[in-house]
Amino acid sequence: MGKLTVRALHAVLVVVLAGTVFVQAMMVLALATKPADGSLPLTPLRVIVILGMVSVQVALVCVWQLVTMVRRGTVFSHAAFRYVDVVIGAIVAAALVWFAVTAINAPGQRDDPGVTLIMGGIGVAILGVALIVLVLRMLLAQAVARDGEAARMQAELDEVI
Repeated sequence: MGKLTVRALHAVLVVVLAGTVFVQAMMVLALATKPADGSLPLTPLRVIVILGMVSVQVALVCVWQLVTMVRRGTVFSHAAFRYVDVVIGAIVAAALVWFAVTAINAPGQRDDPGVTLIMGGIGVAILGVALIVLVLRMLLAQAVARDGEAARMQAELDEVI
């Protein structure tokens, strides 16, 4: 991965992290002030948004660490699995948070249940992203195994020579 790509990805990660921190701060401020009158229960939704932002932030920090490992050339190691596993967990947590939002929003959608179905479909799609990352984790496991095997074979070849 080139330096420009790493810097661009780091810039995107910083912007998204700053955005999520800003949204969290606004949600905490909204929780501390007088709740607005409305048809939706805003306090549970605000708490859920804060929790959702935490899952996004955890995933961002892990992706940052993985990009750093790529830059150093150490991503094909067992240390990378920890970060990938946390990313998978954060994505699953985000899906669960989305399902909670869907459940809270569902009673208000009695006249148009299609909205709830679409929101449920989005939650399933988020879980699909977790499955994609799980497949990528399996590919990483294969690459780490192959890298270890190549290192072992190189060591044997060095002994012969």
